[in-house]
Amino acid sequence: FAFISPGFSALLLTSLLLIPCFVRSAEFDPYKILGVGRRASQAEIKKAYKTLAREWHPDKNKDPSAEDMFIKISKSYEILSNEERRANFDRYGQMEENQPFGQSPHQGFRSFHHSFYFDESFFQFPRSREFADSKYLLHHAQFNSEVLPDSFRRPYLIKVTSEWCFACIHIEPVWKETVEELEPLGVGIGIIDLGYERRLSNQLGAHRAPSIIGLVNGRVSFFHQAVVREHLRQFIEDLLPSTLVQKVLGNYLSFLEAWQVENKPSVLLFDQVPVVPLLYKLTAFAFRDYVRFGYVDQGATHNSRLLRQFNINTYAPTMLLFKEDTQNPVDIIQARGMKKQIMDEFVTNNKFLQVPRLVNQQLFDELCPIKQFHRRRKFCVLLITDQDQAFAPGNKAFLDFAAANKKDVLRFAYVYQQHQQPLCQALLRNQATLSPQVVLLERRTQAGKVLFRSVGGGWNGSEEDKYRLYGEIELLQKDPSYLSSDATLPELNNEMAPIFIIRWLNAVYDYFLQVYDELLYSNWREMMPILSLIFSALFILFGTVIIQAFSEPGENKPQKPKSKEQPPSTDPGLTLGDTRGTQQVTELTDITYTSNLVRLRPGHINVVLVLSDASKNVLLRKFAKEVFSFSGTQTLHFSFLNLDKHRHWMPALLRSARPGDLEDEQDFSDFTGHVLALNGHKRYFCLFRPVFTGDESGGDSSLSDASRGASRATSIELHHKLDRLGLWMERLLEGTLPRVHVPAWPSLDPHSSTSHS
Repeated sequence: FAFISPGFSALLLTSLLLIPCFVRSAEFDPYKILGVGRRASQAEIKKAYKTLAREWHPDKNKDPSAEDMFIKISKSYEILSNEERRANFDRYGQMEENQPFGQSPHQGFRSFHHSFYFDESFFQFPRSREFADSKYLLHHAQFNSEVLPDSFRRPYLIKVTSEWCFACIHIEPVWKETVEELEPLGVGIGIIDLGYERRLSNQLGAHRAPSIIGLVNGRVSFFHQAVVREHLRQFIEDLLPSTLVQKVLGNYLSFLEAWQVENKPSVLLFDQVPVVPLLYKLTAFAFRDYVRFGYVDQGATHNSRLLRQFNINTYAPTMLLFKEDTQNPVDIIQARGMKKQIMDEFVTNNKFLQVPRLVNQQLFDELCPIKQFHRRRKFCVLLITDQDQAFAPGNKAFLDFAAANKKDVLRFAYVYQQHQQPLCQALLRNQATLSPQVVLLERRTQAGKVLFRSVGGGWNGSEEDKYRLYGEIELLQKDPSYLSSDATLPELNNEMAPIFIIRWLNAVYDYFLQVYDELLYSNWREMMPILSLIFSALFILFGTVIIQAFSEPGENKPQKPKSKEQPPSTDPGLTLGDTRGTQQVTELTDITYTSNLVRLRPGHINVVLVLSDASKNVLLRKFAKEVFSFSGTQTLHFSFLNLDKHRHWMPALLRSARPGDLEDEQDFSDFTGHVLALNGHKRYFCLFRPVFTGDESGGDSSLSDASRGASRATSIELHHKLDRLGLWMERLLEGTLPRVHVPAWPSLDPHSSTSHS
């Protein structure tokens, strides 16, 4: 080959290297393996895959080649079920096993992050994934079902990589050292391959490789510094809440006595370093819902008295756990090489107080689990009390009783009746009691069903009460059927939940923190929706201001609607204003009588005020004020009847009433100020009689004259006639008013003897 030119030699070498790729492409054809055509739909591909997978599954098919065939079938479906991978195969044929399907094999050189590194080589030599990394690979379903919920108990450090990423190779040694350091401390580790997990990377907003993501409490944060082990460690530490561990500077009693408010045991951590170790912070994050953590620097001079009091060995880290007794720890652990597993086991065994207070449903579920097997049954001894200082001695006696009866089958707890009223009412059978009560119960179902029995005599902490409770517990352990009552308990109120404004402020803080982070590092692809929303809001805001600035002053004033039929009076009380519309108080005349009463639609009621010319202005204003809040109801209509024009109508209406519907002793000498609720369809009415609440010298005798009473009455007396109309209207809407039925409505015409049916 000495006579061959260098250019031809390079071309020949390239061809020889590409021959195996074409050979493998001819050997593997997913369409042929699944037995479908190149234009097959996704439904056809899925159907063919299920059929072949059942046929060639190694557990069912004993053919020696079944396993290899099953792998080929799965790989073929993996290619054809994804439109991007399928299109890539149709264009370029089968790729290498480790090549990401989202990349074209003919893209050539491409820069990485605008740097001098290349993430692909010319000859497409794939980098094989190390076996150690395979256990950290994350998939979309696994991430949402396992990793995301688990991030509320421990932080996750996730690397986004790709098989053709040369820059990923440079950070690999630092990544391995970081994983070896942080994973034993309890940090979750994950790896996402951009080529295979496009859906997951899009969900997290990771579009470049390499990228490093931190995940805490479901919140995603990107690492933007140089990839150094110290920086990655600090990145994880910064993701944790800053209030996880409280530094104790001699004031240990105030820290320990907070168990009464937070309802949690307290742990004091003693170590020689001035800063809180990351291992302690991770343990505090995992158990923050159960235990409070404090840190004591052994090297600080102001902590020497505390070290002597608890006899702390300064040569090894020490953990003391306190419950209700703030002077004596209930458990202690000391070791030179404190391990995550040891600390977790130590806290898990002591994560509840001796007698915790039931403050939420989760705590109730863990303290009093549902019965599954006879040997695992748990009985809950519950004290129903209150937080008043008068109940403190009885609560302390109950704590002493629980400390002396440490049986695994019994769980002691107490609840404040004022804070958990639904629970207490279900257990006390709605019996009002002022003294504390003790209830023995066993949970049976997840829906809240329990068997229980109340201990008679109440509880005040006396020796007699303790003896009686001890006897009840002994009977219960011998015969579980001793619990004779059953009930379904409601879900407990979450007493520790922050108020709405606090939750809202925390959400706003996280949102602005995320926006600042994205703006700082110019992740414009993720910021485009947020920026679009901000600019749209600003455009609408300033557009509205500009339109209002250039509009004429009179354009924004609401114009009064013109009514087709004006009422006879121009009094302002004839119009009832409401946010849902405006209703007119019309006068019942010969023209409006039929439409407003006789032919009133089913379900509609006309509320009619009876007045005279002398009392018209005063009563209409009072009437409009009293019925204003009911004017938005579409089924109510408002009218008034003038006695000076239709004096005979009210007596005719009352005479036509059915016997017994009206009380005989009622005085109907003066009808001014009466209000009628008329149902024209069912032909009945409800009657409101005036009630005087004002002062007058003559009592009710001033209304005894039928024709002159209204003129003699003063304006103050007329105003008080409708004082209780609002209450009457409420009873009208409730349907509790007595109804007076009539066979037919009398006519308004005094010269006509006909009635309206």
